[in-house]
Amino acid sequence: MSGAQIELQHKVHVLTKKEELDSVRVQGKVVIVLDVLFATTTMVAVLANGAREVVPVLDEAAARACALGFAGDGCVLAGELYAETLPGFAHPAPLALIEHGVRDKTVVYSTTNGTVAMTQAAGAARVYCGALLNARRLVEHILERHARETVLVLCSGSGNNFNYEDFYGAGCFVDHFSQRMKNVDLSDAARAARELYRHARLPDALLECRVGAMMVKRGLRREVEYACRVDSLPVVAALEEGRVRLV
Repeated sequence: MSGAQIELQHKVHVLTKKEELDSVRVQGKVVIVLDVLFATTTMVAVLANGAREVVPVLDEAAARACALGFAGDGCVLAGELYAETLPGFAHPAPLALIEHGVRDKTVVYSTTNGTVAMTQAAGAARVYCGALLNARRLVEHILERHARETVLVLCSGSGNNFNYEDFYGAGCFVDHFSQRMKNVDLSDAARAARELYRHARLPDALLECRVGAMMVKRGLRREVEYACRVDSLPVVAALEEGRVRLV
């Protein structure tokens, strides 16, 4: 698809945290789930680097139960709870998990917010895994395959709180939709996210926000900078029958 604008009416809304799903009907809608630091960034990254699939689960117990179904070293357990790597699990940040080794394996993945948001959105017509890394390609795919469905960009947030980095990521998606469509119906939250994205600058925007600064203190500056690589991975990842795969 070229960068030319197309004449379709598309409704694009931004939910600022996963808890807002409780008041929104997702049936028939397309949902893009965002947890920029790091769950959805990690899922996009490992799939682009050879992982067979990612199974997002709600918690450690669900992850361990899921892993029992795999023989030998067919799966990798990865995840965190409140930013602490789960015992016996691989580190959940993207570069660390790629370096751990994911090629041709299933990644069973549990995080505090992102994997929860993805499982909660499962009732939508289609659920996609979004990141700054794949924003342009995912928007192109949605315009090609879902010409008239309403799009919900779902920020995972953190413990019922708004997260700057997810809202910034939502703005990136809204900006891409705006550039490619003459007629786009944006919610106020979508407009606000787009303005933030257009005016804030990377990598400082993510390095200086609350979660980003916390990650830097934990020695993860390289991971945060990796998450800032806008449009660097032209892949589309979707949730299908509880598994996230490239499509």
